[in-house]
Amino acid sequence: MLKMSEISKLDGEAINQKVSELRRELFNLRLQKNTTNVEKPHLLKSLKRDIARLLTVLKTKESK
Repeated sequence: MLKMSEISKLDGEAINQKVSELRRELFNLRLQKNTTNVEKPHLLKSLKRDIARLLTVLKTKESK
């Protein structure tokens, strides 16, 4: 789980890169969930929240 203090230190390019990594990981977990059992299903919810946090910080940085 990413903390807001860690996220706010990142620049726009780093945030975009982190979002794409997390989306790829979320896709793999969803694929794994549909084909077999996922060992840690709570990671799906956690990844979605992290992506939302990153995108929120990115939008606020862009609006400034």
